[in-house]
Amino acid sequence: MRRKQAKIATDPVAFEAFYRRHVDAVTCFLARRVDDPHTVADLVAEVFVAVLDSAHTYRAELGTEIAWLYGVARKTISAERRRAYKQHQLTGRVSGRRTLDVDDFAELEERIDAERHTRQAFEAMADLPEGERAVLELVVIDQLTVTEAALALGIGHSAAKVRLHRARKKLRNLPFVMTGASG
Repeated sequence: MRRKQAKIATDPVAFEAFYRRHVDAVTCFLARRVDDPHTVADLVAEVFVAVLDSAHTYRAELGTEIAWLYGVARKTISAERRRAYKQHQLTGRVSGRRTLDVDDFAELEERIDAERHTRQAFEAMADLPEGERAVLELVVIDQLTVTEAALALGIGHSAAKVRLHRARKKLRNLPFVMTGASG
């Protein structure tokens, strides 16, 4: 499988198949975290550019392609948030976005609207420590197993289980139930 992943960086046909297989999941992952269609579209593109650069790092024995992709997407979002913050500090507003056609914009607005409740859950989890919140997001919202979440975060399985347990314990009194995949 590692050879297959490395191939997507050099074979346009393999990359296109990989992209088509995962673009919807990556778009939904980002739409759950970002409420602007232009930013979501830009981040989806950045994730797949990052995939081209880092395809050689994927290890099938450590988890699924989607878990690896979610790790890439999390790093892409973090980099974008740091960049936007710096830009905001310098100029006050981020500008220079690429133009979306009407259909793309409408589709992204629908996805963003569909993920509104998930963003509300993110807000409820905002006070959790970063490590606990990250595991909870990946397991509960993104439906990864604990093992896959650990891979996406670059931590051990046991550490992920402990963080998930602590996060669920802290959120027990919230009006929605924090369940999700296990493993």
